[in-house]
Amino acid sequence: MQSTSHLLMIRPVNFGYNEETAESNAFQTRDQNQQFVQHRALMEFNNFVDVLAANDVDVTVIDDTPHPHTPDSIFPNNWVSFHANGDVFLYPMQAENRRLERREDIITDLEDTFEVRHIVDLSRFEHENKFLEGTGSMVLDRVNNIAYACTSPRTDKEVLKVFCEQTGSKTVMFNAVDMHGKAIYHTNVLMCIGTDFAVICLDCIYDPIEQNRVKESLLSTKKEIIEITFEQMNQFAGNMLEVQNKAGDKLIVMSQSAYHSLNKAQIKTLGQFGELVFSDINTIEKNGGGSARCMIAEVHLPVSS
Repeated sequence: MQSTSHLLMIRPVNFGYNEETAESNAFQTRDQNQQFVQHRALMEFNNFVDVLAANDVDVTVIDDTPHPHTPDSIFPNNWVSFHANGDVFLYPMQAENRRLERREDIITDLEDTFEVRHIVDLSRFEHENKFLEGTGSMVLDRVNNIAYACTSPRTDKEVLKVFCEQTGSKTVMFNAVDMHGKAIYHTNVLMCIGTDFAVICLDCIYDPIEQNRVKESLLSTKKEIIEITFEQMNQFAGNMLEVQNKAGDKLIVMSQSAYHSLNKAQIKTLGQFGELVFSDINTIEKNGGGSARCMIAEVHLPVSS
């Protein structure tokens, strides 16, 4: 299945603007009052979890630790992914302080509820300065076994090839830039894949051949394409995630800023594929350069019997 009702989220203790990631993440903006950022981010995080819980989604929340200092721990989908066959993948991260987010105890805690059959550790590629930052670097079509990925300093072709060999996935790789011509740092800020739809900023893919290849792949897998603009992408409208509630009903989760950037036609079309759920996470978006999808690691692991 494309989506799941089981989600992992990490409650921050030292969230803030990360100097080590800012060079490649054009979405980050330093808040001048950094001493208040953690407090506001924590409130936003807790409210977001409450919104998901109110929609009957199963959220496992694990607190970050004060040490080591991990300002981006709120974005766990970059260091780990969980798959329906019981595989857990660990990923190579570009920023050194983000490598500290990988925690074995989190996986151990999940084993109380889920079956972990095999851990595939790709972090060794950090020694070669080659990176693949999880489901930030890749947007996975889990039903059709396709990994969509735009090249960037954080997404290396060789590591992506290894992931696809391990999972039997097909790769659709392309180049993508923002309105200023800078490479998009993560694929999941420009596109989202649902069971029957795809939200994507096609204008980011400047090569018409590559753009056509992406469109053809989406259409051949029967996705209805919902195009967004550069401006909407900048409000994180590409950073949505389809999840399920415990009854199996589909929800499309996004930030408040993403929702408010959509026009009526886009909202109507998306509403055909699931209930739209959103929360205000403006402080997290501004300082972290990531949004709702980045905050969620989907747990597709088999549930323990």
